[in-house]
Amino acid sequence: METIPRLCLECNKPLKGRIDKKFCDDYCRNAYNNKSKVEESAYVRYINQVLKKNRRILGELMGNEEMTKHPKTKFTNKGFDFGYYTHQYINKKGNIYFFCYEYGYLPLEGEWYLIVKRKS
Repeated sequence: METIPRLCLECNKPLKGRIDKKFCDDYCRNAYNNKSKVEESAYVRYINQVLKKNRRILGELMGNEEMTKHPKTKFTNKGFDFGYYTHQYINKKGNIYFFCYEYGYLPLEGEWYLIVKRKS
C-alpha cells in the first residue's frame, strides 16, 4: 500500500511523527498562523488608527471646556472621519451622540456639532 507523504503546511518538508501533525516545528506553525492573520490584522489596525485620530481631533477641538460647538469644516479640515465611532448614546430627548471612546459629538442644525466628554 502506497502512502502519500504528509508535508508541512508552511515549508512543504516531509512530516514525521503523529498522523495528525501539520507542521514540522513551532517556527513553521507560528509563521503559517501569522500569515493567515495578516490581512485581518491590517484591517483592524486601520480602523483603530482612524478611531484614535478621531478621538485626538475631538480632544483638540474640545480643549479644556466641558462642552463646545464647532462647524463641520473644523472637523473635516483636521481629517475627522464621521464614518467611524466606537458607540452611540441616545439621551432621553432622542438625540443620538456618536462617541470615539470618551469623546462624543452631537450633530446640530446647520452642520454644527456639539462636543462632549463622558464623565468617569
